Amino acid sequence: MDEVEITIPERVDPHRLRVVLKDLGWRNVGGREGTYARYAPPQDAGSSSGVSSVLIPLDQGAVDYPRLMHSALLQLAHRRDFWARSLYPRLALSSSDEFRFRKESSAPSGLISWRNGERLIECARRTLLAGAKYYLGPERHFVNRHGRFASRYLDHVMMGQTAPGSYIVTALAPPDDQVSLKPSNESLASSWDPGAIRLRTVNEAVAHAVGATVEALEHYRSSGSLAGFESGVVDGISYEMTNAILGIATSADEADITIEWDKASTPPTGVESYFEFYASDVPTLTQAAIKLAEDQSVMQISIIGRVHLLAKKLAGSAGVFGVDSLQSAGPRKVRVRLADDEDYHEAIRAHEEDLAIQVSGRLEKEGNLSWLYDATVIRTLGPLDEYESSRRARPEVDPGQIEMF
Repeated sequence: MDEVEITIPERVDPHRLRVVLKDLGWRNVGGREGTYARYAPPQDAGSSSGVSSVLIPLDQGAVDYPRLMHSALLQLAHRRDFWARSLYPRLALSSSDEFRFRKESSAPSGLISWRNGERLIECARRTLLAGAKYYLGPERHFVNRHGRFASRYLDHVMMGQTAPGSYIVTALAPPDDQVSLKPSNESLASSWDPGAIRLRTVNEAVAHAVGATVEALEHYRSSGSLAGFESGVVDGISYEMTNAILGIATSADEADITIEWDKASTPPTGVESYFEFYASDVPTLTQAAIKLAEDQSVMQISIIGRVHLLAKKLAGSAGVFGVDSLQSAGPRKVRVRLADDEDYHEAIRAHEEDLAIQVSGRLEKEGNLSWLYDATVIRTLGPLDEYESSRRARPEVDPGQIEMF
């Protein structure tokens, strides 16, 4: 490989390089304290790469330190896949907490169907947003509350390449970055901002909320009760988090979230870092999402149907679309006014791909029209033709019912 094909970070802390190499399976095979260290790759990778060991200079005050460090990084970069996928992304950031969202399916290892891949990335994003919202305070259903703060948090997170083997979406969140609690302070967050917090504290909130959702799933497996989702709201369970994990588990042979805390910072205590989900969890997560989205003070219903027509989304509006119900009971057609603009994109996907969709909201009648207000998209389901049979058996509706759009 020619040097011009390689991107080498300008400044790499030798201590961090050693930590990352050790974490990736490399071994310290010698050196001189304070001067240099020699690292060798995992035994199963050394012979195939042609790299026996790499000398890492440690004395940053030495005259030849820049040349020796550049030479070491160049030697490591000759292992193309290792450099591009594993080492360079972690060196390019001064530090990072790493979230890995893994999904195994029937596709060959390292691959995923395009639609499932899009869905996994979307659900990874929703998981991070839900955890960030929880940092500011627990809610059953956030809707758009705390959305600006969560978006500012996400602005600090980088997306890495998928790892070999399973299909993995990687999110890199620098623990020492700061995110402002108030939009007006954002310009100050890069220096000193009394209203800013470390990203590590928000990363911990994400992990805590995911862990609470897993505990509720375990409680359901042993008791058959959704009470764990209700009582776990104070610990970070929400409609948003439940719905995000639902998307990760759907159509997966295996799925999990792994968090690797940056070793240059003190790791958090009392926070789990590995969470596993199963396809059998999908019905439970669906029921829990519906329950958490409900407003207990009004009549809520859930409808499965076809996206009939999308109205143009207006600025400041979460969006409106029509659903042609595929159920044998309830209204035949409803207009859906969303509570959260995140869900509008899911409605578009269901419309474009001819998928059935499940929505929940407050049912109201206006003349001959049925509306779902403050509605939430619970999930997209399978192809429409799988749900048509239930509709064929339903009686004809009153001919006085007018078309929606």
